[in-house]
Amino acid sequence: MCSPRKHTLARRPSELVRAAGNKGLGMNGGLGMPIEILLVEDNPADVRLIMEALGNSKMKSHLNVARDGVEALALLRGVPPRQKHAHVDLILLDLNLPRKNGREVLVELKCDPKLQHLPVIVLTTSEAEEDIRKAYAAHANCYVTKPVGLEPFMRVMQSIEDFWLNVVRLPGGEAHGCKFHSNPAYRG
Repeated sequence: MCSPRKHTLARRPSELVRAAGNKGLGMNGGLGMPIEILLVEDNPADVRLIMEALGNSKMKSHLNVARDGVEALALLRGVPPRQKHAHVDLILLDLNLPRKNGREVLVELKCDPKLQHLPVIVLTTSEAEEDIRKAYAAHANCYVTKPVGLEPFMRVMQSIEDFWLNVVRLPGGEAHGCKFHSNPAYRG
């Protein structure tokens, strides 16, 4: 491990960019600059639930979906076939992914000087103490266990939105009224 500096899914989810919740002001100050969220999730049902939760949001957001860790890192780095990197403000990362699991993705993100500033919310079904410990050791910004059931899941997503999109000041942006600049290290 490195030492980083201190609703249909007819299309591939990674190609799906969804504008959600254009109802209110928030971190982007209503300037038409949506919060860019990368969801790294292979379960289509969870993708739909998260899309629904963000669709009910007061914040403007775009949700990009990667179905595995390799796809997520390629999207963030602009690796072919994607010629351009995605601008991302916040990452929702599942741990149990095909090809490259979430633990490996987290380590790579936090070891990459151009990506390590991105806040990563581990959002997973695992309640294992070892997974929690390893996620924080790899510099996850928080660890959230996905609850079972629609109502509890929606409450958790609302809590994530309330804290991460309304309270926290994310890198390159400022809460309540300032233009949001995402992922400046990879801007073209």
